[in-house]
Amino acid sequence: MEFHTIIGSLGVSLLLIAYLLLQLRKIENTDLLYAVFNFSGAAMAMWSSYLIGFLPFMILEGIWTLVSFRMILKYKK
Repeated sequence: MEFHTIIGSLGVSLLLIAYLLLQLRKIENTDLLYAVFNFSGAAMAMWSSYLIGFLPFMILEGIWTLVSFRMILKYKK
C-alpha cells in the first residue's frame, strides 16, 4: 500500500470513528475527544490529498481541519 493511501485511510478512519461515537452517544459534539479526532483525521486526509494533488478534497479537509482546530483552542480557555 502506498504512503498516501495509508495516511488517507487512517485519517478517514478517525473521522468515521468520531462520527460513530457521536451517533452511539458515547461522546458529545462538544467533547475535546471529538474535536481531536476530527482535527487529526481531517489533517491526515488533507495531507493525503495534497500528496496525490487532489485539490477539491484538500480544500474540504483543510476547512474541516481549521474548524476542528478552533474547537480545540476553545478548551485551552
